[in-house]
Order: sequence, then C-alpha cells, then structure tokens
Amino acid sequence: MRVLVVAGARPNFIKVAPILRALHAAGDEAVLVHTGQHYDDRMSDAFFRDLGMAPADFHLGVGSGSHAEQTARVMVAFEPVLLQVRPEWVVVVGDVNSTLACALVAAKQDESVGCRVAHVEAGLRSGDWRMPEEVNRVLTDRLADLLLTPSRDALHNLRAEGIAEERVRFVGNVMIDTLFAQLESARARDAAGAMGLPRGGYALATLHRPSNVDSPDALGAVLGALRQVAASTPVVLPLHPRTRARAREFGLEGLLEGLHVLEPVGYTDMLSLVDGAAVVLTDSGGVQEETTALGVPCVTLREQTERPVTVTEGTNRLAPWPLTADGVVSSFRAAQARGRRPDGVPGPEGWDGAAAERIVHALHALARTDGAAGF
Repeated sequence: MRVLVVAGARPNFIKVAPILRALHAAGDEAVLVHTGQHYDDRMSDAFFRDLGMAPADFHLGVGSGSHAEQTARVMVAFEPVLLQVRPEWVVVVGDVNSTLACALVAAKQDESVGCRVAHVEAGLRSGDWRMPEEVNRVLTDRLADLLLTPSRDALHNLRAEGIAEERVRFVGNVMIDTLFAQLESARARDAAGAMGLPRGGYALATLHRPSNVDSPDALGAVLGALRQVAASTPVVLPLHPRTRARAREFGLEGLLEGLHVLEPVGYTDMLSLVDGAAVVLTDSGGVQEETTALGVPCVTLREQTERPVTVTEGTNRLAPWPLTADGVVSSFRAAQARGRRPDGVPGPEGWDGAAAERIVHALHALARTDGAAGF
C-alpha cells in the first residue's frame, strides 16, 4: 500500500513521525511531503533530528503569507506531487492550512488517481469560527473518507455535523506515541537542570496565539501575570518570534525581565521542560495534550479548547476569560496547589503510545475499493 503523508508545521511532525514508522513496519510504502508552511529551516531541521525522521521525499517550500495565499500555494504545489505518486491514501494531520489544502486537492482528483483522504485528529471542535484552525478542521472532516479521532468526544461532534459514523474510527492520540517514545531521552536531557532549575521547581509558559499576543492589553496581562508568578516560582518562557516582536512593538519588553527567556527550542528540550514543570501555562493545543499525558498541571490561556478531554479527564483548566493578570495568577495558584496526577492513574483512553498502529490498521481495513468515495 502506498501512503502519502503530509506535514506542514512543527506540530504535524510530532504526529507523522510515529505514523511513518508504523507504515514502514507494516511493509507499506510511505511518502512524506513537507509543505514548508513552517518555513524556519533551522527549527524544522531540529524537529526532524529530534524525532529521528528521514528528510521529506518532497519539500514544497510554500513559506509564509496570508491564509489564502498559503493555502493556495500548497494546493498548486501539491497537485503535481499527488499525480506523480498516485497513492492509495493521502494522510493529513491536525488543523493547519496545509491540512485543508492537501485534503481539498486529493478530494478533487478524478477517479484515475484513485486515492482516499484520511484525517488524523478528526472531530476536534472549539466552536470558535474566528480561529482559522476551526475552519480547517471542519472542512477537512467534510472532505475526508476516513476520520481518525483522538478521543471519544470527537464522535459526538461529527455526528452533530451529519457525518456518517462508518467513516469514523477511534484510534487515540498519535501525538502521545511520540511523547512516550521520546520521554526517556527528554528526561536525560534535563533542560531545566542545565539552567539551574530543579524538577518541579519552575513554571513553563508558551505564548503565540494572535488573540493573546497581537493586542497590547492581552499581551500585557499575560506577561504581567508571568512576572507576578516569577516572584515566587521561576518562569521559563521559550519565546515565539511573533511574541517577541509584539512585545518590542508594544513597549512591553520590560515585563520579560526576571523570566528565563529562551529562544524557541526543539521537541526533546521542550518535552523535557514540560515534563519537569510544576505548572505549565500555555495557549498551545499540543501542550495541553502533553501535560495531560504526563499528569502535569496546565493552565490554558484561551477562551475555549477543542480538546475538552484534557479538562474532563486530564490536568488542564481554562483561565478566566478575558484574560487578566489576576485571573491568570489565581489559576496558576490553583493548578500549583492541585499538583501532578498521582502515579498509576491513567490518562485518557487511547493515549497509550499505540495510536499509530491503530491508524495503519484502519487504513488497511478500509483500503480502496472501486466506486465513489461517498463524501
């Protein structure tokens, strides 16, 4: 079976790495397309190295641009690759622009190509159509022949949208496959210890979403909260380029003083920091999942989450919205008081390190047959 796997941004690499390994182990031909939506070559190279991934078979190099520009560039660049490879399956992951663009190209090919689309991480919903990711999620799920869900609640979302249940398979969270595979290396790396910080003795923060960093009031509230937290608990902040630029633009760089500000870090170092933190404060979807898998208390700096299982079955909580310094600090204190999940208490169902094998099994079980896909 020939499977074309698409990755466009750093979170995608984490998800496709175990899928590629599982495809190879099953004797399938796996072809990796890196769209280049994430265009920082240094950081992309670091993720490939940390995850033990071979270079992509195709690199589309689409780079930055508006959502429309980026989506269109991926579509134009991906079509000739699809026609050349002619796979049985196109596997797209997550909710970035590349996910929707490649799914749309594959869905519009005529029967001579004969491929089907599988969406890994299907069925997640925030209910917030202001988020470009929400548009990508919903439309990709409408296009996909096989919807591979990371948690049981996703099926409810898909049913509500009228998607036929026979197109849906629960496989669990493939991102956690990578986490468990890399955890021993991450702990040996001891990224916090290299800064003189003990395990469990610091808070980790990540901040990059436009709703938090493109407004001086919102960014000032979060950075002000982190500075208050840092008065009693060291705060490590790997600083996203967008966040750094906005802090400079808004004259908020002074709020970074007293924080352990880092350049963006690779996957293994980031996992090391998450695993060793007392509390994580984040607006990242993936970090919400990682903290839940590890049992680390997490405060999500967003109005809502498309990963509610991290709240109902995990260690995550939403900070009061709209964000204020006092609200963020009080949420941090509550998470800190709760502490880590006790050892031996399992995380959500299917977050067990074997999701990639279930994904490949589902692809084999629903290998292409003659006739229309039946969207």
